[in-house]
Amino acid sequence: MTNRRLWVFLAVTVGATFLLLGFFGREVYRQAPPIPSAVVTPDGRTLFTEDDILTGQQVYQSIGGQQVGTVWGHGAYVAPDWSADQLHREATGLLERWAKAEGSTYDALPPERQAGLRERVKRELRTNTHDAASGRITVSADRAAVMAEVAAHYDAIFGDSTDPAVLKLRDAYAIHDTAIPDAERRSKLTAFYWWASWSCATQRPDSTVTYTNNWPHEPLIGNVPTTANLLWSLISIVVLLAAIGGLVYWMAYHHDEETLKAPERDPLDGFVLTPSMKVTLIYGATVIGLFLAQIVLGIITAHYGVEGRAFYGYDLSSWLPYSVTRTWHIQLGIFWIATAFLAAGLFLAPVVGGREPRFQAAGVWFLLVALVVIVVGSLAGEWASIMQRMGLDAGFWFGHQGYEYVDLGRFWQLFLIVGLVLWLGLMLRGLWPALTAPVAPDDVEGSNRKQLLILFVGSSVAIALFYGAGLFYGARTHMSVMEYWRWWVVHLWVEGFFEVFATVAISFIFTRLGLVSAKSATRAVLFATAIFLLGGIPGTFHHLYFSGTPVSIMAIGATFSALEVVPLVMIGFEAWKNQQIGLAAPWAAAYRWPIACFLAVAFWNLVGAGIFGFLINPPIALYYLQGLNTTPVHAHSALFGVYGMLSIGMMLFIFRRATAGKEWKDGVLKFAFWSLNIGLGLMVLMSLLPVGLWQAHESIEVGLWSARSAEFMQQDAMVTLRWLRVVGDTIFAAGGAALAWFTLGLWTGWSIKRT
Repeated sequence: MTNRRLWVFLAVTVGATFLLLGFFGREVYRQAPPIPSAVVTPDGRTLFTEDDILTGQQVYQSIGGQQVGTVWGHGAYVAPDWSADQLHREATGLLERWAKAEGSTYDALPPERQAGLRERVKRELRTNTHDAASGRITVSADRAAVMAEVAAHYDAIFGDSTDPAVLKLRDAYAIHDTAIPDAERRSKLTAFYWWASWSCATQRPDSTVTYTNNWPHEPLIGNVPTTANLLWSLISIVVLLAAIGGLVYWMAYHHDEETLKAPERDPLDGFVLTPSMKVTLIYGATVIGLFLAQIVLGIITAHYGVEGRAFYGYDLSSWLPYSVTRTWHIQLGIFWIATAFLAAGLFLAPVVGGREPRFQAAGVWFLLVALVVIVVGSLAGEWASIMQRMGLDAGFWFGHQGYEYVDLGRFWQLFLIVGLVLWLGLMLRGLWPALTAPVAPDDVEGSNRKQLLILFVGSSVAIALFYGAGLFYGARTHMSVMEYWRWWVVHLWVEGFFEVFATVAISFIFTRLGLVSAKSATRAVLFATAIFLLGGIPGTFHHLYFSGTPVSIMAIGATFSALEVVPLVMIGFEAWKNQQIGLAAPWAAAYRWPIACFLAVAFWNLVGAGIFGFLINPPIALYYLQGLNTTPVHAHSALFGVYGMLSIGMMLFIFRRATAGKEWKDGVLKFAFWSLNIGLGLMVLMSLLPVGLWQAHESIEVGLWSARSAEFMQQDAMVTLRWLRVVGDTIFAAGGAALAWFTLGLWTGWSIKRT
């Protein structure tokens, strides 16, 4: 396939898939579960209003939102899924109330009478009483009474109750004492939780399926997988198999093989580091520092899962609760990986452009200072919000937005977007000479270099601009709509265009080293990018199967996201091939560890993003697994395994060029590399995956509420499995410390061999 056809393929893919994403995004808006103007009883008593629900949503955001349990399966995994928990408590509360009216308890009733009450509770909760004209939802007096009981339960958990049973639950949920001091805020929060569970239980008008496609699994009210769920799951598997077959065919019959003789010496040896390139070394040190901080917070966060509110007996939660440490752990992961990507782009720009633009170093320094301010300011704001030191509106702007991966306050989000645009400007200044340089008509290699450069610029523009998708929702935006735009950031920005940027950046490095021809690299990147975005852009919908979206979202998401695994196989093959080429050049041994990191990226791309990603991808799988520890299996192995190892590899490449001509003492670096990868593997295989699979069994057999309950998660065997994470975490942390020690040694000299 020629470059021209590949460009057409890429352009059509991007245009058509964004059209799909936008068109069906309209359906998310149009068919989102209604937020009632009021919830009332048959006698006209108002239980709460639309404003109460939306204010409750803001309270939810202020305490960390998705960092304190989950709603609709999205968020943290220590506390319950509040929508599933509310639903189950409401159903069992009604059963007990009706049994008591018959002078018995539900368990003591004969089976046939229990069946009759289950059918009654199913009708009670699944029947849609929303009146479109008035906007009101009417609930029975019995249901209103049970709703009040559930609300009192949540009020005790988030309030100042000293009841031993409540304290035990707080430990199990890792929720600090008096998490919400204001009683009115607690009342609004319970209204929001009720509405979220109402969406899970209530059938759409003229349908037998609930607003969340019968999620979560709750046999008491007939929440079981839909026919569409099973059908589109089967289709996704068939699409995956067909796509892998197509890739095998292409690799066997249409994949260009080239014989390229490696240069006798490093082509970059003649390029002297410019002032702005030297500043990126400080970026590298910042990356390592943030990485270490993330590791420490990860250890504390994981420990809260087994000891509740304490850290080896010390009451840490009173000033550093779980919701804070998990927020910071995730945010620091995004920050250090993004900083590494920015540094790599700024380092490569003068190399590609061939010169240093005026004041470029000052701009790079200014950007670094801005990034540090954003990191420190946003983390401080998140702490203040969770500790209830801010008003609700101020908290959203300067504290905590409440949504995973985009937790930072809106002000800091805007500040970061400005920083990304500044980075893009610095990149374009550095690349401009190469972009505007003429290419002779018969210069095939030069033409391919220009095309690769255009891809590099395009991916840089996407990184700078697509983070802005997080601005399309506000504090009181409907949850379904918010999830749609949030996944534009998490899936498209992080998992999509970061992946494209990484693929292009690695290709740039190998072409500049003379280990891969520009022609081969350009074709490989064009094809991989087109295939990846073909599945990745509409595949965004696979995160939204059960977020109050119609079945069309499930159909598009399941079909296209199955394709995301395919290019990951090809990227792995390209990485292996490039390593083999690199080994053929003696001087390339100096890049052994950056190349090893790139090869690790290929491994984790296939295992973490591909295999573990597809484990939770088909609708039938995610129906039972959403909100369980199978999700962090994918998250950890993909986010660190792919983007973390890639970031470390790019930093090592920068460090290697900064110490050109000097031989490294790489024993510590070798230990760091293997410890990080082995530690990550053990973390997943010894703890996260077994816990997730056990939860999956419980979710299938009983229901999601049980798989996330304190009773299930605090079993002795389950606690042991969670403690086993210490093995992988310790090895991983040792690897992080070794990497920091090696990096420090490049400055002090102990990581450099004496000549």
